[in-house]
Amino acid sequence: MTTKSPVSNTVAFLICVAIPLAIGFLGSMFTMESVKTWYITINKPSFNPPNWIFAPVWTTLYLLMGIASFRVWRKRKTLEWFHWAVVIYIIQLVFNLMWSYIFFGLHQIGFALIEIVLLLLLIIINAFIFYRFDKLAGWLFLPYFLWVSFATYLTYSIFVLN
Repeated sequence: MTTKSPVSNTVAFLICVAIPLAIGFLGSMFTMESVKTWYITINKPSFNPPNWIFAPVWTTLYLLMGIASFRVWRKRKTLEWFHWAVVIYIIQLVFNLMWSYIFFGLHQIGFALIEIVLLLLLIIINAFIFYRFDKLAGWLFLPYFLWVSFATYLTYSIFVLN
């Protein structure tokens, strides 16, 4: 593990946590207006969660992603292929953001379904790569995987119903 001062580790930790939270905030820009207008008009399955649950769940998931990325970042100088961990992490964050834009911004449910399946695959790859570098970092992606699995099924159900 790379040794750093407590201050630089704190700054790095805050940056690592801020990155996924910023992605979540950007995604919410597509979601907020659409939830009040378009989303209430489409057919949803009976298991669709109440709207208030999404913000705390996603905030928690983004925090866990940030913690996982910090754990991997701390080992960056001792890990071969660290750049691949960064690349896959960034790609899955972009796909995470794009789902909100495609579903809530463009109202393209079918395209969003294809995109979220790809996101789920990227989450799996990201978790395995992080796990190779830091077991806990990989496990921290499990709640994210489970939630996006549920979101994939939800998206599929909404696609079928509409």
